[in-house]
Parts: sequence; C-alpha cells; structure tokens
Amino acid sequence: MTAKVVIRQPQPVMEVRDSDEWGSGICDCCENVPECCFAFWCCPCFACKTSRDYGQNLCLPLLEIFGGCIPPITMSMRVSMRERYGIKGNICRDCAYATFCPSCTWCQMSREMRRRKIQVLLIGAKNT
Repeated sequence: MTAKVVIRQPQPVMEVRDSDEWGSGICDCCENVPECCFAFWCCPCFACKTSRDYGQNLCLPLLEIFGGCIPPITMSMRVSMRERYGIKGNICRDCAYATFCPSCTWCQMSREMRRRKIQVLLIGAKNT
C-alpha cells in the first residue's frame, strides 16, 4: 500500500492598497505629534531617519546643505515615493512642498511609509 503525501508550502498573502492619493495631507501633523515635533526641531536628523527607513542612504538628506534654492533630495524622495506607491501628483507641487515646507514634507513621507507598509501573512500548510 502506497500513501500519497501532499505538502503545501505557505504562500504569502498581501493586502493590496490601490489608493492613488497621499494617506494624509501635507499639514496633518496631529496624526503623529511626537514625530512632527522631531521633524520641526531637528529636520536634518528626521530626514536622515526617514531616508534610511525608505531604503536610501542614511546621509543622503545632508547633501541638501550644499544645495541652492530648491532642496533636491527632499523633492526627489517625494517624487520617488509618489512613483513607488502610485500616488497622483506633479513635480511642480513636489518642488513647492520641498522648498517651502521641508519638515512637513518629510513628516508626510514618513506617515505614508508607515501607512503603506504591507504586512505579509503566511498561511500554514494543511494536511490533506
């Protein structure tokens, strides 16, 4: 007598988020007050932390110290995040937010990363 053993490997199940809008507004600092205070009082440190959490070099935002009028790293990170998450927008708005309110921009990007973090749930194998 032969027995047939069927083994199923767990498959990842991902929650799909298909929103094409930012999860919070540029000035929604009340969603996370400690984070917003950190960004306001020490924006370079907060930008470095957010950059690292996004998967970029920790010191990348420090390059803006040598920039001109438009902060290139803040703007490019915002554009990159819009592209990665499929958020509608345009480069003119990204430029304006990065130039006139960089700490709010970094806070918004941090909230978006936390909101869009996809949890992977592994489903256990069943005996059949």
